[in-house]
Amino acid sequence: MTHIMGLSGSLRRASFNSGLLRAAVQVAPDSVKLSPGSIRGVPLYDADLETEQGLPLPVQDLQQGLAAADGLLLVTPEYNNGVPGVFKNVIDWMSRGDGLALFDGKPVAVVGASPGGFGTVMAQAHWLPVLRTLKADLWTGGRMLVSRAATVFDDDGNLTDEKTREMLAEFIAGFAKHLNRN
Repeated sequence: MTHIMGLSGSLRRASFNSGLLRAAVQVAPDSVKLSPGSIRGVPLYDADLETEQGLPLPVQDLQQGLAAADGLLLVTPEYNNGVPGVFKNVIDWMSRGDGLALFDGKPVAVVGASPGGFGTVMAQAHWLPVLRTLKADLWTGGRMLVSRAATVFDDDGNLTDEKTREMLAEFIAGFAKHLNRN
């Protein structure tokens, strides 16, 4: 079975991106286990905190999830044409300690949903130098940008649009196929 760890970069309860991750879990092929991780509880990066206390438990949990996964799915919001600070902070923490080695060669796919008309095209592009620095293997065989998210998600952040669900299913299946080739 192919194992993908998914992370939503939003803390909002009715987040479109958390809903997109939940939908990805639902539409993943039977041969794929998509495990959502949580960024909740990860503090702002502080080298003094790391020196004094080591890696926070939520970061250790995320690192363990990444180590066990064949690939990583980043479900990114877009704030001011870029990566949300809270999401970048989580990846920065995850790369600390032995975490940097976990990203080296790890296949990563990026998707996202936004209320605007361009989806998360800028945030997804903003991840490129970060993933390159981490030496991750960015999968570019598919693209998933959900624009005008308020029209395809309900008030609780659940993906309700069947066409978007089908596109997401194809994206996850394509990423899983890529993982099985490696």
